[in-house]
Order: sequence, then C-alpha cells, then structure tokens
Amino acid sequence: MLKHGILNPAINSLLSRVRHTNTLVIADRGFPFWPQIETVDISLVDGSPTVLQVFAAIRSNFIIGRAFMAEEFIRNNTKATLAALKKTMAGVPIEFEPHVEFKKRVPRAIGLIRTGDTVQYANMILESA
Repeated sequence: MLKHGILNPAINSLLSRVRHTNTLVIADRGFPFWPQIETVDISLVDGSPTVLQVFAAIRSNFIIGRAFMAEEFIRNNTKATLAALKKTMAGVPIEFEPHVEFKKRVPRAIGLIRTGDTVQYANMILESA
C-alpha cells in the first residue's frame, strides 16, 4: 500500500506512461472532454482540487521541461492569482499562447487530469524533459 506521494492509482498509472517530451494536461472543471485522451477526473466541488494543487502534488515525481498555458490567463486573473502561479511553478519555464493554439496541443497529450478549479484559463500542459 502506498504511504506517501500520489495515492490515486489512475494518476499514478497515467504519470508512469509519460516519457521524454510527452505531455500531460491539468485542466479546470469546465475544460472540454476529449474522447481520444485518457481523463482522470478528480473534481470534488467548485475549487477543489485546483490545478496548482495538482501541479504541486505531481511535481516531485515528474520531470517538467516546460509548461504551456493560455495567454488569456494573464489578462483574466488577479495579481494574487498570477503571483500564486509564479510561486508554485518556480523554475518551470511557461510559454503563454492564445487559448485556441493551446487547445491544439491537447490531442497529443498522454492524458488529462480534470480538477474542480474555477480560475479562468488555469489549464496547463506539462511537457516532460
């Protein structure tokens, strides 16, 4: 039985299949369903868990080369939300791009973790190093 780290077996399985330059999506509660991508839905209630909480939880077992996010995240969120992103993702290069372009990357992902996050455009695509 696992005693620490990620306890969710579906997320563990998903993470174990990510290889060099593969991508993983962490999405908010309203992100569209992608039938061709394995989705692990861990949404509980509005705001729980958040994208940043999931990122923080998987970071220790996931070698992240860079992250992609929608540039709309910057324009649609408060300075406090932007500061939380910067703090949580310290050391991970983030490439911001139009949301339309961001979504074009999604079909190539190994999988998607859906959260209960309600922060606008909080979705991220993590690329393994």
